[in-house]
Amino acid sequence: MAVTSAKNLARAEILIMEPPAKVGAKPGATLKRVKLQFNPNKLALTKSTEWRRKPARMAAESALPEFVGSGPRSLQLEVFLDATEKHDDSVEKKVEDLMVACVPTPKSLAAKTPASPWVRFEWGTARTTSFDGVLNSFSVDYSLFDVDGKPLRATCSLGIEEASVDTPGQNPTSGSDSARRTHRVIAGDSLPQIAWNEYGDATAWRYVAEANGIDDPMVLVPGSELLVPALDESEQDGA
Repeated sequence: MAVTSAKNLARAEILIMEPPAKVGAKPGATLKRVKLQFNPNKLALTKSTEWRRKPARMAAESALPEFVGSGPRSLQLEVFLDATEKHDDSVEKKVEDLMVACVPTPKSLAAKTPASPWVRFEWGTARTTSFDGVLNSFSVDYSLFDVDGKPLRATCSLGIEEASVDTPGQNPTSGSDSARRTHRVIAGDSLPQIAWNEYGDATAWRYVAEANGIDDPMVLVPGSELLVPALDESEQDGA
């Protein structure tokens, strides 16, 4: 029977990266490369779409749904940690490495634009579960301790939400009118929320505000249509 070399086994890891320097940019340098002790035995990937229906009083059937937008991918996974053989502090160190993704980076704090790192789960040739995102949930369940109280076994639950989003209809090399799109406001919308959905950055709401002459980003009229400019177009207009 042939024995598969351990070197040929794909080992899962989580990349923790500096957040983008500007809207629409790629993440920066890799801060940590957390290699997982054990490959996960289950991954949960979700992606949503948003639809809106206008009530039709006299219609016998409901109105046709109108496509509003596509939501980001979300990945849920569990990371198992075990130090029962070595009885060292590797479990806590690995937890600390993962928790780096939950706090603003020193570089972003120095620039007075605090932002937590971006992360990416990588495992061999997998593509649907490998995307640039942010850690939106993190929890640890310690299940075994040494005689001195040191954690020897833990399960970390991570939620990664996609953050790298291309503006629909946008040609990255063009700043023409064809790179624009519109957004119909629904109850509860705000410009920061729209900017996050369109650009992956809530602070980019100013681009939408300037394009539509809006003074208060939190007050929008449901049913109205907003022009959502392409990022390169907005940056050129503001130069």
